[in-house]
Amino acid sequence: MSQYTQPQPGQFAAPGSPRNGLGTAALVLGIIGLVFAIVPFLFWIGTILCLIALILGIVGRGRAKRGEATNKGVALAGTVLGLIGIIVSVIIGIVTVMAVDDAVDEINKAVENTAPKDTTAGGTDGAADGEAPAEGKSLAADETSVYDDDVQVTVSAPKPYTPGEFAIGHTKGNKAYQVTITIENAGKEKFDTSLVTADARAGKDGVTAEQIFDDKAGTGFEGTILPGKKATVTFAFDAPADAKNLTVEVSPGFDYDASQWELTL
Repeated sequence: MSQYTQPQPGQFAAPGSPRNGLGTAALVLGIIGLVFAIVPFLFWIGTILCLIALILGIVGRGRAKRGEATNKGVALAGTVLGLIGIIVSVIIGIVTVMAVDDAVDEINKAVENTAPKDTTAGGTDGAADGEAPAEGKSLAADETSVYDDDVQVTVSAPKPYTPGEFAIGHTKGNKAYQVTITIENAGKEKFDTSLVTADARAGKDGVTAEQIFDDKAGTGFEGTILPGKKATVTFAFDAPADAKNLTVEVSPGFDYDASQWELTL
């Protein structure tokens, strides 16, 4: 017959289950944090997770040393991953900030290139021959708008134009005028002319002067202009018979501000 023996003084019950949760959590967070640490713009999440992993790993190792946990290796791995993740996230953060700064600088340079240079002396309203006037001022015939990337645009004085028999854009009773637009590439990179646009307005009311397309005008610019080279194209516009002036606006491309020439008819 079995008998129940009461524990004697000084005897202890068997220890409970090992407390391995912190070490395991440290390992998991360390792995996830390291993944985030190497991703630009998400490195800060990795920093937070790896910092938590480092703290949990240190606490987990302390439990293992006291015999309260049995996963000392797992806790150590979580601690190491947390430390490595913090270092990596700091490096990625520095690289990301530098990359963003470089991108902002490039954008600023591109924006600066969109405006014509102010080549006037002394801030006067007029302009010397071949020079662009101050920003916001129109140019006269044969004056040149010079951009920061050394692309130069010149518009000639208008001349009467006789549209071809099958011309498009000419209205009976109106007068037609032609101008030559010259683009010179004085920069160091080739210039793509595919985005060059030319528009015109005529008369005191500034009505749209339709561009005329026929076998002699209207083809526009094509291809690229190499450094040191230039291209010249004839444009024809339809204007009311009583118009005394023609405003021609030329834009070298989406990344450029348009320049205007005020021409006398």
